[in-house]
Amino acid sequence: MEALQETSPLSLEEVLRRYGTLTYKNVGTSMLPLIKQGRDVFTLKARDGRRCEKYDVVLFRRGGRWIMHRVIKVRPDDYVIRGDNCYTEETGVHDEDIAAVMTEFVRKGKTHRVTEWPYRLYARVWTALFPLRKAARDLWHLMKKRTEP
Repeated sequence: MEALQETSPLSLEEVLRRYGTLTYKNVGTSMLPLIKQGRDVFTLKARDGRRCEKYDVVLFRRGGRWIMHRVIKVRPDDYVIRGDNCYTEETGVHDEDIAAVMTEFVRKGKTHRVTEWPYRLYARVWTALFPLRKAARDLWHLMKKRTEP
């Protein structure tokens, strides 16, 4: 796997079109705790025309920016997507907005494929726990707000 350097003259779309895959370092915190900025890398495979599935981590374009988040709901005409560390959903993401799907990632120096059962379990449990995580976050903010002068 060859990582795309930030100085590469090729765009993400061009690399995916030319090579079919892209290995890249994460930027941002939206996919924590799975992928940490500055530590982990991930590999994306160009979409092959098939619809994405629930729990896929996809690279999609929104407002001129590339975003990598998880599919949490597949609807007939679009997807609902949310980062693992996010509390708001992206709705109205269409097939033509999605360029690639994550196939593997390197976390703390170890390669993991998205087909492995520990990863698949993580994706399902983390997504299912969202209501509890959101309630805990909201409670934390409420308690913090009440203790501020």
